[in-house]
Amino acid sequence: MSEDHSKKPIVVKRVKKVVGMAHGGAWKIAYADFVTAMMAFFLLMWLLGSVTAGDLKGISEYFKTPLKVALTGGSGSGDSSSILKGGGQDLTRASGQVKYGDLPPEKRIISINASNQSIARAERKKELEKLKELKASIEKAIDSSPKLQQFKKQILLDITSEGLRIQIVDEKNRPMFQLGSAELEPYTKGILHEIGKMLNEVPNKISISGHTDAAVYGGGDRGYSNWELSADRANASRRELITGGMAEGKIVRVIGLSSAVLFTKDDPLNPVNRRISMIVMNKKAEDAASHDGGTVGENIAGDDTEQGDTGSAGEMPTAAPATQVAP
Repeated sequence: MSEDHSKKPIVVKRVKKVVGMAHGGAWKIAYADFVTAMMAFFLLMWLLGSVTAGDLKGISEYFKTPLKVALTGGSGSGDSSSILKGGGQDLTRASGQVKYGDLPPEKRIISINASNQSIARAERKKELEKLKELKASIEKAIDSSPKLQQFKKQILLDITSEGLRIQIVDEKNRPMFQLGSAELEPYTKGILHEIGKMLNEVPNKISISGHTDAAVYGGGDRGYSNWELSADRANASRRELITGGMAEGKIVRVIGLSSAVLFTKDDPLNPVNRRISMIVMNKKAEDAASHDGGTVGENIAGDDTEQGDTGSAGEMPTAAPATQVAP
């Protein structure tokens, strides 16, 4: 039986060609690392070639001694102010860096005199502010008190170089004292009682002075004169202040000035010259009063005095000319 060759299966052999894998980019990374390293190397060589021998020594010492200096102290080439910790501002120096605990303390020169003056000025400024507050408080009390408000024109307040000055002045038809006497009028006692209560609220010492006008007694100054009268009126005012509640120890000075310190010098007989002046003294005035004329041998050079609104005759009420009567 013959075979039919035409029906034999045809076998096709396909050969797969395996293409070799591509090298990829790994070599590029390695090459880049190599170039970077070479650039850093040449940069280092350039730096080393441009640095002086002294700088090279300082850099070398930095890597050798920081730990030793920190632990045991001693000198090194560096200085703590370097941009490199442990390096020096001037690396050519042979020594400079030391252990922090071995550094000498920084010397500071303080002027005791300038410091004391600064403290004194601050104290004077603070004291002046307190006196201004007291002035405003008294003015407010006068405005709010029916008893004192009617005498507002006779109660004058101002700030002087010695402190807060409170003056109670005469008016033509409303004198504080009986004519030619140290006897206080009833309303004057009431004014002093109210003021005494307010002054007792501050720690400052008080000075009281009596003043008269220029009218003189018939016997002149040889007998009982304006000097005795002004002193008696100042003492009478002191007693009424204490009666009103002011502590006795607050008053450090009571004086009579007669007509030596006129308020209106162009009109010596003006009633406003007859007045009682009370000063809430500042520290400087208190010290001067306590030493009664100053300290022997003390430097008399003056210092600056902070003042406020110092009073003047322009603040006084205008009064009609008075006739020649006893002060």
